[in-house]
This record gives sequence, structure tokens and C-alpha cells, in this order.
Amino acid sequence: MSLIDKEDFTQGKTNQVWAGRRVGITGASGSLGLALSKMLRQKGSHVIGLTHKAISENQSSKEGPHQWIKWDCGEEEKLKKVLKSLDVLVLNHGINPGANLDIDGLTKAIEVNALSNWRLIKYFEEITYLLKDTSYPKEVWVNTSEAEIQPAFSPSYEISKRLIGQLVSFKQSSLKNERKPKLKIKKLILGPFKSKLNPIGIMNPDSVAIKIINKSLSNSTLIIVTPNPITYLLMPLTEFSRGLYFQLFKNK
Repeated sequence: MSLIDKEDFTQGKTNQVWAGRRVGITGASGSLGLALSKMLRQKGSHVIGLTHKAISENQSSKEGPHQWIKWDCGEEEKLKKVLKSLDVLVLNHGINPGANLDIDGLTKAIEVNALSNWRLIKYFEEITYLLKDTSYPKEVWVNTSEAEIQPAFSPSYEISKRLIGQLVSFKQSSLKNERKPKLKIKKLILGPFKSKLNPIGIMNPDSVAIKIINKSLSNSTLIIVTPNPITYLLMPLTEFSRGLYFQLFKNK
């Protein structure tokens, strides 16, 4: 099979997988959120954008989500009705306080980047296990970024991303013991892409989005998209060591 044939095959398989699926994306008004929305719409998915911004600012975009829902961190429980309707939940919202080291900045980063994500995972898992058997597991994708294992020149951002990264690793480890899990959790480990949070990012959000969607077909719990080869080595090693650590204490 030629390279072109392989690309056509992957494209066709991806379209088949995503057609008709309902996907919710937090941080949907950001660069990556809009890029994922556009790509998933093209593949036949129904996309619901979850944003903290005024909805009217985003309604004009025909390539964004089909539907917008406004919410704020701390109000995750109000989204339970929406979560119940989803096949895939993409947790992509976050803030970057930069070099701000004061207590308020750190507290907000932990709340938005870690605890808010953790609560949404908890609610989505609870809802999923109350539902009857489905033809395929529901999925949660969590954007922890390379900051989980590498410097991001923003201490608050690094601390909060590493916290949610460790929490997700713990949850993934617990799900591995289930024979037929109803929920899969995957991490998005992304390099620097151009966005409002990172205007000097070197990757294009559209390119990152399509790579994420294509790699999502794999059974791997890691979706890595970065020009940094070290990440492809360090991240799997980090996940492996965490898995051993959690299993060690679970078996005691």
C-alpha cells in the first residue's frame, strides 16, 4: 500500500469512526478548541462547545461547534445533563498565569487547570456507569500538555498541569483492572501551538487537531503531538512508572 493509499485509508476509517458521534469540548473558543470542532464537524460529528465566554461572540462561526453552552469553573455539576448526551468529552480549557507567583494566581491555576477537569471527569464517569451497555466505550481526552513533564516557563501552569496529569494517571490505572471498561481516558500531550495563551507557538492548531483525531484511533492512552522527540520517550516512561507505583499501593 502506497503512502497516499495509507492516508486515504486512515482518512476513511477516521470519518467512519466519528460520523454521528456527539463530542463536547471545553475551551472550545480557543485556537485548538475551534480547530478540533472544525475537523470533527467535517467528519460528521455533532460538536458541543463549552465556553466561559459570551456565547454571542462565537455564534457567527460556521466551522466551530454546532451548539454553544456557557459555563464557569466551579459549575461543573450544572453540566451533567450535557455530559449524559456525549460520546466523547474533550477537556481543553485552561489558563496560563505566566511568571505570576502570587498565591491567588497559583490557586486559580490549580482550580481551572486541575480541579475543574477532575470534577468533570468524576461526573462523566458516574454518568457513564449508570447508562446501559453501549456499542463502544465513552472517552475523555484531557489536555495536560508537555508541561506535565517539561518546563513551561510558568511555575503555576506547570504545577497545575502536573497535578491533573498525576490524577489522570491514577484514574487510568484504576480503569485498567476492569474487564470491559465503559470509559477510556486519554491524555493529549501537546507541544507549543499558536494560540492566545502561547502566541509564539510553532505548531499550527489545525495541523495539531487533525493529528490528534487520527491518533485517537489507536488504543494508546497517550496522544502525543510535538516536534520534541524527547517527549515521545519521557512521557511513556513517566506513565509506566506511575502505573507501577499506583498498582503497588493498590495491591497492599
